Amino acid sequence: MKREWILAAAFASAIVPAVALAADAPLTAGEVKKVDREAKKLTIKHGPIVNLRMPPMTMVFRVKDAALLEGLESGAQIRFRAEEADGGYLVTRLEKAKAK
Repeated sequence: MKREWILAAAFASAIVPAVALAADAPLTAGEVKKVDREAKKLTIKHGPIVNLRMPPMTMVFRVKDAALLEGLESGAQIRFRAEEADGGYLVTRLEKAKAK
């Protein structure tokens, strides 16, 4: 009985944090390199994405809603949240970074 409880607890601790990370992950700093409004895609040079366990790099993301692209241009400093979805990565939240 104790062994099953330990295995269940270990399994839950592996799953729950991954789910929590996606919902509560801090926003990631990035710089917009390219905006493709027609394809609803955004190329971002970004820092580490904690919830995806992804190191800094430049890559293309799809956006959840085309409205996230409004007013964005190359060179814009942003903060964003990305999640894994449908075999790719999807920006689900985006805000322009505040000037320092």
